[in-house]
Amino acid sequence: MAGAARIDVVGLGPAGSDLITAGTLAVLAEAPQVFLRTGRHPAASAVEGARTFDHHYESADTFEDVYRTIVADLVDAALAGGPVAYAVPGSPTVAERTVVLLAGDPRVVSGEVTVVVHPSVSFLDLAFARLGVDPVDAAVRIVDAERFAVDAAGERGPLLVAQCWSRQVLSEVKLSVETAPDAPVTVLHHLGLADERVTEVAWDDMDRSFEPDHLTSLWVPRLAAPVAAELVSLDELVHTLRERCPWDQRQTHASLGRHLLEESYEVLEAIDAVAAADASDVTPDEDVDDAVAHLEEELGDLLFQVYFHATLAAEEGRFTLADVARGVNDKLVARHPHVFGDVSAETADDVAANWEAIKKVEKGRASVTEGIPAALPALALAAKLQRKATAIGMVLPGLADEAVRVADAAARLADDGAGAVGAVADGQGGARDRADAVGDLLFAAVAVARALGVDPETALLSRSVAFRSEVEARG
Repeated sequence: MAGAARIDVVGLGPAGSDLITAGTLAVLAEAPQVFLRTGRHPAASAVEGARTFDHHYESADTFEDVYRTIVADLVDAALAGGPVAYAVPGSPTVAERTVVLLAGDPRVVSGEVTVVVHPSVSFLDLAFARLGVDPVDAAVRIVDAERFAVDAAGERGPLLVAQCWSRQVLSEVKLSVETAPDAPVTVLHHLGLADERVTEVAWDDMDRSFEPDHLTSLWVPRLAAPVAAELVSLDELVHTLRERCPWDQRQTHASLGRHLLEESYEVLEAIDAVAAADASDVTPDEDVDDAVAHLEEELGDLLFQVYFHATLAAEEGRFTLADVARGVNDKLVARHPHVFGDVSAETADDVAANWEAIKKVEKGRASVTEGIPAALPALALAAKLQRKATAIGMVLPGLADEAVRVADAAARLADDGAGAVGAVADGQGGARDRADAVGDLLFAAVAVARALGVDPETALLSRSVAFRSEVEARG
């Protein structure tokens, strides 16, 4: 846009003034207004007459507030007084939040203000030179220390952790890893300055063996392999099977449906086996271990189905495994406002009620019953409908009343049972009445199970498995 205000962003390099580029010096010399993000940098003294934003660090509550205020001031200055040179520590293209925010400022996006970013030397250049590491060859991941718990999740290493500016930040990095790596980490402190220090420390000592500041970074050559690394391996395996295995290449969402159902039932059976083994006082420890190992195996089979369906969707350009994980993460956060927000939920019933209300709004549903699959097994459908009813505040009969209903329905069937053999379900011989009575009995039995905290589908499946063993024992 012709005549637009202009902001030139330059970097002061990672250390002293000797690493400031000639291009940066030329921009600073020509600009009528020069601002430094902070005067707390070794090369800041080389920029005479510049104004700093250090005062914002004293008054704002968070770094994000500081950076947003700096951006607003820069844009205002450019619009009011002509071209502005804005100098940041290191390089403006590496770990510089203000530059990211500046690019997204509405007055910059609209073209009212033009932003030009000039290349500079960053702390990465010095760090990899001291470490003797080619970051491309070693596939180094660079993360911000304050976001280590999130950004380093699932990473095996190597990692270069930037902005380790306090012991508190280093402590949070240390505690975010469940199993500390065996190899020491390397502290990179004041690189390029007279008091430069490159030392190895044990993981447990990183927050107590030295005093860090804003010119401190951490080199982590190897992290203990976390669960996410194994999930990445499984994802790669599924893609390999799709490429090389004739059977896997033929599969679709529909063809895998029955496998998903079978694996789900096998998981339920394995859960029952673990529960039975845990509840028994006479089950040998090795049998309990076997039951747990079997559950682990069945969960793996079920997880494979999830990965397979996500891979098929990715091939079709619909969604990826990351989308699935992100979606369920966001959904669970949104549906737990009592954990991640300011909503109160003192009991499990409160949580369930909140869940249903949020879900109803999310889905735009007129009723909480919308979305319940009609193809659910009858016992599971009855149980789910009853749970939905209680979640929205409906008062259902208690255990004693439901037990009476079961007994009444059973008595009615016993009295009506004579001559029932051969009757058809079209009303002949009272067959329709008997079918209704059986329905009442089963629905009441489901309610009894609900009142006792028992899943009726799983309970009946378990009983059927036991009966199957009895039948097999007879022949």
